[in-house]
Amino acid sequence: MHTSDSATDTHCPYCALQCGMRLRPDPGGATVAVEERADFPVNRGALCGKGRTAPAVLSSRVRLTEPLVRTHAGRLEPATWEEALDAVAGGLARTGRTYGPDAVGVFGGGGLTNEKAYALGKFARVALRTSQIDYNGRFCMSSAAAAHQRAFGLDRGLPFPLADIPRTGCVILVGSNLAETMPPALRYLTELKANGGTLIVIDPRRTRTAEQADLHLAPRPGTDLALALGLLHLIVAEGRTDEEFIAARTTGWQEARAAAMAHWPELVERITGIPVPRLREAVAMFCAPESAMVLTARGPEQQSKGTDTVGAWINLCLATGRAGRPLSGYGCLTGQGNGQGGREHGQKADQLPGYRKLTDPAARAHVAEVWGVDPDSLPGPGRSAYELLDALGTDVKALLLMGSNPVVSAPRAAHVEDRIRSLDFLAVADVVLSETAALADVVLPVTQWAEETGTTTNLEGRVLLRRRALTPPPGVRSDLDVLHGLAARLGVEKGFPTEPEEVFEELRRASAGGPADYSGITYARIEAEQGVFWPCPEGPEGAAGSPGTERLFLDRFATDDGRARFVPVSHRDAAEVPDADYPLLLTTGRVVAQYQSGAQTRRVDELNAAAPGPFVELHPRLAARIGAVDGCPLAVTSRRGRAVAPARITDTIRADTVFMPFHWPGEGRANTLTNPALDPTSRMPEFKVCAVRVEPA
Repeated sequence: MHTSDSATDTHCPYCALQCGMRLRPDPGGATVAVEERADFPVNRGALCGKGRTAPAVLSSRVRLTEPLVRTHAGRLEPATWEEALDAVAGGLARTGRTYGPDAVGVFGGGGLTNEKAYALGKFARVALRTSQIDYNGRFCMSSAAAAHQRAFGLDRGLPFPLADIPRTGCVILVGSNLAETMPPALRYLTELKANGGTLIVIDPRRTRTAEQADLHLAPRPGTDLALALGLLHLIVAEGRTDEEFIAARTTGWQEARAAAMAHWPELVERITGIPVPRLREAVAMFCAPESAMVLTARGPEQQSKGTDTVGAWINLCLATGRAGRPLSGYGCLTGQGNGQGGREHGQKADQLPGYRKLTDPAARAHVAEVWGVDPDSLPGPGRSAYELLDALGTDVKALLLMGSNPVVSAPRAAHVEDRIRSLDFLAVADVVLSETAALADVVLPVTQWAEETGTTTNLEGRVLLRRRALTPPPGVRSDLDVLHGLAARLGVEKGFPTEPEEVFEELRRASAGGPADYSGITYARIEAEQGVFWPCPEGPEGAAGSPGTERLFLDRFATDDGRARFVPVSHRDAAEVPDADYPLLLTTGRVVAQYQSGAQTRRVDELNAAAPGPFVELHPRLAARIGAVDGCPLAVTSRRGRAVAPARITDTIRADTVFMPFHWPGEGRANTLTNPALDPTSRMPEFKVCAVRVEPA
């Protein structure tokens, strides 16, 4: 590890809070310490254990420091960078020549900076000419994004800053366990209650977050849509709608109202398991104050009906006038560090930079001009993330993967692992030798957060700047260097600079005029203003640009007529429901000491001590019925496979449900079990609910 002489203000590499932190090298330069940054408004100095220990992954003891190429004997062996890049370019080019450009796939990550996400999307479409690109952010908040677009005309995780949350009157938090997933954000809910506001948490488990709630509703997994519709039914029946707001600022209310009225309280009680009096209590709490918010996360979104489920919660906000007004609205708590920016600038199969649609001729023309290519040369939309992974080894013969670990993180993970193994060629660029990288033909060691400069966009839509604080090891290069080297070998000599700020300047031009307009944002502005909210158009020549848009929709929504759209939705079952062979429901999630697939956090001793491995959480009544003993191994079986992990018996979960965290590979891999049934709009897999049976192993 090589350090600079002074402290550097930067941001945590993990979740979408992008907490501010300061890195200070020790006098000898062998290590770096994390310090609080109390001035940064998102976390105000607070850091979770993952943030505090993030420098541990910088150690050469746990990370990749030289390229690896698979030999004829089948082993990954050290190679020079020239050998490795030649091998990658050769493998991709050979596949494209033999089978056509769409036989080459690209899979990105929600942790890549905006610059790297932008360059990767451009690389796929300009250097490879392939349509087959998507990223693991599809598994994060794509359902909420689709519902945002449908209702509001624009997708930004939160249309208001986090600082507004403590000032509202009531928050309904749906399927989020902030205490474990974003611990520094829990203070916003604590402050909400201290200010006299109320908190309703909807989760099938009584999590650490649910314990803070004034009202905890524990629905059967997969029934969040029915719950939202049942609450809206009661709001209508009790005369709590805001007819003036509905008339002035929305369309489609009558159809949405009729759909909600088909979900009467007793029916919703039978579907969700939540008693009618508790439904009425939730309605009274939400409607009593002048302002209120609904915040959703992966619980309602990672379902085969996730877009409609989020849409039902948006309808609830619109019907009560709790959108497009100060201190009110619907928001989504983005999960991955740059899940927001990663999809805005070209990693998604159907999008171009600036959140432009790939099928829009004007969008294609604008981006093609910035890129210096013919618009007709740009490929059309490709497959979504799971569909791309499912096509590996058949239609897609070669894959370039950056910053993702689908062997652990994808649904139906054993099948995805088989698909990856069947590829003719796999190249992986990563910080560590993840379970997926271990299967590659070429592994490229790349820089990480503290060793590179670049921007990210947090869950508020606040564009932030990470400054390089450390010099990477000699054998490590940035992803931008990798793409530059590969593009040159594929015959594209220009257009892939290696300096992040130069890439960002091009991103500004490509995004200009698009829904996610970054054209008025510069590195200097970000540093001076503690981040800049998009959309932020550049002003006319000689005029001041936009100050950024901290709060969206206060005057109009981003639709053609400025009105929000009610969308009529109706409850339907999950893709799998319990039966005689699989009588229980599995839901999955995170624990506080690990992150996503665990590729990095599982290499940190302190985090492993706190969360050493997977477990199966189940209710005492279920444990007694099947003969489970706390701490002893349980086998959980779905139609896709079997996982084994120790039992954790607790009364904080429904008796018809079991829970597993998804951070580990091997026999305790939760995603061996999960269902890849896709939402028809967002193409989000149904991670959050599938039918299983459980028995002592």
